[in-house]
Amino acid sequence: MQLYNKLSAKERSALIDEAGKDRLTISFYQYANIGNPQVFRDSLFLNWNVLDVLGRIYVAQEGINAQLSLPADNFMRFKEHLDSIAFLEGVRLNIAREQDNKSFLKLKIKVRNKIVADGLDDASFDATDIGVHLNADRFNKIIDQSDTVLVDMRNHYETEIGHFKNAITPDVDTFRESLPIIEDDLKAHKEDKNLVMYCTGGIRCEKASAYFKHKGFKNVYQLEGGIIEYARQVESEGLENKFRGKNFVFDERRGERISDEVISNCHQCGAPCDTHSNCANVACNLLFIQCESCKKKTNNCCSSECEEIVALPFEEQKALRKGNPESNKIFNKGRSETLLFKK
Repeated sequence: MQLYNKLSAKERSALIDEAGKDRLTISFYQYANIGNPQVFRDSLFLNWNVLDVLGRIYVAQEGINAQLSLPADNFMRFKEHLDSIAFLEGVRLNIAREQDNKSFLKLKIKVRNKIVADGLDDASFDATDIGVHLNADRFNKIIDQSDTVLVDMRNHYETEIGHFKNAITPDVDTFRESLPIIEDDLKAHKEDKNLVMYCTGGIRCEKASAYFKHKGFKNVYQLEGGIIEYARQVESEGLENKFRGKNFVFDERRGERISDEVISNCHQCGAPCDTHSNCANVACNLLFIQCESCKKKTNNCCSSECEEIVALPFEEQKALRKGNPESNKIFNKGRSETLLFKK
């Protein structure tokens, strides 16, 4: 019985080309009480593997967080399977604005302690007492009010390429870092301001809104469905788009355009750019913003040191990595000192 991915990304990429089918990139989440996450995880793998689902899915006792892709002609079978699971029946599916058949190249379903690493003690507050959900129209209206504070619940590398006008964008590397910072910065406005939050698809705000209500904030709101659903509603309902730039996404696309505005710069030359890249040196893999000119000039590397390593034969590169732990640069997300124009 196959319960794990057995193909490499290269092999899967070739199969996708061979199949010649359009694929859909989808994300969803749901908080629920899952008694045995491992059994649930294995069941998902067995059902989704035969549907050619690929993606990164986290399962925990508190629920599921999924980003995935699948052949468009398998969508209804996939939806039927979700609807057969009581707590996933009718769950909102965020369908990507910009499709890429290779947004995911492996099916990874992992059991975690939490579906989002928030660092919170859930037993200390009521995680179901969440903030008021806002659709795009209500969101646009409330963020224009003088008594509203708009907060981006994402990380610095996400907000750098795109965010809502006048939003507070904490300079953090992780979601858990942002919670105490926001609470401290806004503690004087727990009763006299509307605290309005947003994130990529809504999952971070779901937990954060309950946390901030627990901390005494009286008027807590969240953008329902996050930036992904906001963009869909803006387009379908002809609303004003108040988002600037790109929405960072956690797949091979790394971003999808919400507005034509480019608000960030290439980290290597400073030219206007909002395209993320991973350093070609596998031992580095640093995520940073890189324009096409610099990508060609540096062979898709973040530094001259990495260029030299990438130029070596594969076996020599492999020998250099032997015995060394995975570089922490993968988690620095654009903070390397080699990047002259990082923010």
